[in-house]
Amino acid sequence: MLGRLKIIRRMGTVTDNLLEVLTKRDEIYKSASAEKRAVNVPRLVAVSKTKPVELILEAYTAGQRCFGENYIQEISEKSSNPELLEKCPDIKWHFIGNCQTNKAKTLMSCPNLAVIETITSEKLASKLNAQGGERPVSVMVQINTSGEENKNGLDVAGGVQCAKFIVENCPKLKLIGLMTIGNLGNSIQANDKGENPDFLKLIEVRKLVAEELNLDEHQLELSMGMSNDYAEAIKMGSTNIRVGSSIFGVRNAKSSQDSAQSQAESKMEQLKI
Repeated sequence: MLGRLKIIRRMGTVTDNLLEVLTKRDEIYKSASAEKRAVNVPRLVAVSKTKPVELILEAYTAGQRCFGENYIQEISEKSSNPELLEKCPDIKWHFIGNCQTNKAKTLMSCPNLAVIETITSEKLASKLNAQGGERPVSVMVQINTSGEENKNGLDVAGGVQCAKFIVENCPKLKLIGLMTIGNLGNSIQANDKGENPDFLKLIEVRKLVAEELNLDEHQLELSMGMSNDYAEAIKMGSTNIRVGSSIFGVRNAKSSQDSAQSQAESKMEQLKI
């Protein structure tokens, strides 16, 4: 009985946290919109990685529809979960992690897959496109705006080229924008020193991509901002924020075995390129 009471309190916290994040998002958006810096209310992606089905169900019941997952196996299992399929018919899954090309088929077969935010190569785009169905899947190109070696993503030139490649060669994919993670240190310093340089870099890349594709830059989304910096991201025009711990609490760590496997797969993928 005691264990059940703990779960109930935890579930209630998710609802309260979700409402708090949404309220803060809307307040910041109104301010940014008044300054003509934000065009649309940013989409909230609740990052549910490592979190159990019951917490996703609670957030969905509270009105949340978009959920983000980092791991192929986890998004495959959750998107196919019978309870979620039955009780969450309007759920939309965003994949926000690293995808090896040999997992393209698994990812593209996930029910209710809405957006793949982490296209990091033309090769990956081609593999995903080859597994596409009748309805194009929305995708974003991930940019490594901080230049960190431990971060996935393309540089500026590579990002522009990859975006062009998707539009010209991948009819089963629909390019909707760009995504970045950025450097945590830049997020913290931005609170004291002004605008986040990683977010400024993504805005710059969007302009270059828009010019290359002959688009209005606001036709392309900016996925930037997480629990620690989504307020600053919204102020700078983010259209898609990815918030996990502020809604679900501290995440469960991946097992050492899972981490080792993920690192091994990444190394193998690099050797293939």
